[in-house]
Amino acid sequence: MKKLIVAFLLAATPLLGLASGGVHLDDADIDLTDQASLQRGARLFVNYCLSCHSAKYQRFNRTARDLGLTDQEVKENLMFVADKIGDTMTIAMPPADAGEWFGTAPPDLSVIARARGSDWLYTYLRSFYLDDSRPFGVNNVVFKDVGMPNVLWKLQGLQKAVFTEHEGQQVFEKFEQVSPGSMSPEEFDGAMRDLTAFLTYVGEPIQVERRAMGKWVLLFIAIFFVLAYLLKKEYWKDVH
Repeated sequence: MKKLIVAFLLAATPLLGLASGGVHLDDADIDLTDQASLQRGARLFVNYCLSCHSAKYQRFNRTARDLGLTDQEVKENLMFVADKIGDTMTIAMPPADAGEWFGTAPPDLSVIARARGSDWLYTYLRSFYLDDSRPFGVNNVVFKDVGMPNVLWKLQGLQKAVFTEHEGQQVFEKFEQVSPGSMSPEEFDGAMRDLTAFLTYVGEPIQVERRAMGKWVLLFIAIFFVLAYLLKKEYWKDVH
C-alpha cells in the first residue's frame, strides 16, 4: 500500500508542475455566497468571454435563480445571443471558423475552474504580457505560448514581463506596467476575482447548497453512529 501511495505522488507531481508552468499561483480568495460578486463576474463573462468561449452546460435561467436575478434582468443584461431564458450559454461562432481564425477552436469554459483550479484561472487572467513574437502580440506566464488574445487589455492596460536567468532557464520575476488601463491594478484584480468566482460557480452550480447540506448530513451520521453504537451494546450486553 505504501508503495502505491509513493507511486501515485511521483506520478502526480509532474502534472501539478504542468498546471502552472512553475509559476506561483495567487490565491483567488473567492466567495461563492457573494451574489454581487457573481453578478459582476457574469457581466464580465458575457461581455468579454462569451463571444468566443461558450459555457454550454450552464442555462441562463439557472444563472438567474442562483445569482438572485429575475428572468427579465438576465434577458436585458446577459442574453445577447440567446432567445429563450432556458437556453444554454452557447456562441454563434462555428467551430470550423474559430479553428481557422485562431488556429484552434476556443474551449468551452463550463468546467475550466474545476479542470485548472480557481487559483490558476485567477492568476492566468492577470498574467498576459507583451510579446512581439506571438501572433496576437501577447503571451502568458501561466500558459506559455497561449493562442488567446488579451481581450481584457483595455481594463488592465499593457504590461511586460521581466525574466531572470536561472540555471540556464528563463524564470519569471515580475510585471512592469507599460500603459495603464481603465481600471487601477486593485480594481482589475477585484474584477478578475469576480470573473473567477463566476466561472467557479458555473463549474458546479450546486456546490454552495451541497456544502450547506453536507453539514446536516455529517450531523445525521454522527447522531446515527451514537444510536447504532448504543443499540449494539444493548443487543450484545448478555453475550459472553
